[in-house]
Parts: sequence; structure tokens; C-alpha cells
Amino acid sequence: MNISKYEQRVLHALAQGGCIAHRRDERGRIVEAECFTRDGWLLADCNLSAFARLKRRGLIASTGGQPYRITRLGLASVRAQLDNR
Repeated sequence: MNISKYEQRVLHALAQGGCIAHRRDERGRIVEAECFTRDGWLLADCNLSAFARLKRRGLIASTGGQPYRITRLGLASVRAQLDNR
């Protein structure tokens, strides 16, 4: 699967335990998506278009109105990266 560098960064943050918090407008459409790392830091690479592509491909999912998390398909698609901490 062809995944961009920004999508890989988001998936890597989610694979380590992060989540994507979203906000909806009055019509129920998602208008804002923010990716948080497991430490609570905001990831600047996550924008609405990257969020929509990840959601459309089934790499992230939300259950019961909770924040979006990585799926098993997303875990299989993310490339290994060194943890720079």
C-alpha cells in the first residue's frame, strides 16, 4: 500500500499508543482532527486530508464515539522506525 511520509508519521504515533481526537460540526461532519502522541503532545503532521485518507483506507477506526486509533491493518501497513527518545 502506498502511504505518504505524513501518513506514516501519524500511523507510527498511533502504533505507539497515540490517538486522533476529532470535532464535528452541526451537520455531523468532521471538521477538525488532531493527533496526540501517547505522551500527550500534539503531532503537527496530522491534518484533515491525511486523516480522511487513513480513515478511507481502513487504517484507523473509532468505536463508540471514542478517539480514532490504529487498526490491525494499520499496524501491518506501518513501516518500522527507530524510536528517537
